[in-house]
Amino acid sequence: MPAPPSGQHIVAWLHPHAPAKPAEGAPCNGCGLCCLAEPCPLGVLVSRRRSGACVALRWSDGDRRYRCGMVTDPASVTGITKPWVLRGLSLLAKRWIASGVGCDARLDAQGLPPSTGL
Repeated sequence: MPAPPSGQHIVAWLHPHAPAKPAEGAPCNGCGLCCLAEPCPLGVLVSRRRSGACVALRWSDGDRRYRCGMVTDPASVTGITKPWVLRGLSLLAKRWIASGVGCDARLDAQGLPPSTGL
C-alpha cells in the first residue's frame, strides 16, 4: 500500500485491542490498519470502492486481531454458499492479499492527542 501524499492523513478507527502496526516487511499481526485505510485490489472488488475501509475486514474477539473475511469466511462477504467455491475463494484470497509475505502498509499509526479536558 503506498503512503498517502505528503501532508495528507487517513483517519482509521482501530479496535481498542488491536495490536500495534508491525514494521514494514515484518509479519502481519492483524492490526488492520492497511484494510481500514483502503481496500486492497481484492477488497476493491468486494467493497465496490477504492477508498475507505474494506467491507471484508473482520474483527476476531478470540484472536484479538483483524482478519480478512475473504480468507476466514468468504460466505459472509459474498453470500455464496457452495462449500467448494468458498474453499477456492479462501485460497485465492490468501494469494491475492499476499498472506504470509509481510506488512506492506507504508502508514504510520498515531494515537489520539491527550484530552484537553474540555
